[in-house]
Amino acid sequence: MTTANKITLFRFIMIPIMVIILYITPLKKINTIFDMSLATLLFAILFIIASLSDFLDGYIARKYNQVTTFGKFLDPIADKVLVFTALFYLLILSQDRVPLWTVVVIMTREFMVTAIRLLAVEKNEVIAASKWGKYKTATTMVAIIIMLFNDFGLAQINSNLIWIGNSIYYLAVFFTVFSGLDYFMKNKNVVLESI
Repeated sequence: MTTANKITLFRFIMIPIMVIILYITPLKKINTIFDMSLATLLFAILFIIASLSDFLDGYIARKYNQVTTFGKFLDPIADKVLVFTALFYLLILSQDRVPLWTVVVIMTREFMVTAIRLLAVEKNEVIAASKWGKYKTATTMVAIIIMLFNDFGLAQINSNLIWIGNSIYYLAVFFTVFSGLDYFMKNKNVVLESI
């Protein structure tokens, strides 16, 4: 197994560990920074580590020619499960900040893009990621991290300061919709040919 694939597998294994940590009662009773329980803090830290491992495995795979079919299959699944794990957790914590409709929009975009990629693979076409998709990924990750860390204590200083995390999150939702539409328009021939 290549180093890149080991890192991808490591990220995939971290996800259930993140979830299990949230159910360990003693960890929920210990308060830490930013008015977070130890369970929440560990979840947030593991989310950052897992997110960074995504960049690392991609870099290693390209630099050392370790791109494999296994990696192409597991990497996007691990990314999506990681993001949706964090989003569902934030949805449970605060439906005001992460409403269900936004999570549904993000999920719909991800399923649509995955479906288009599968159709393209059947035609031996490779679809490159767009800059809008990269903006979507970056803003989504930043918004999730800000919210997981309770706005890094800004809300304790002034509750109105949660607008920063909220704004970045809704910017991520905008990029999600825009990049999804852009992806569809650029690859509509792949979809329409299959009808």
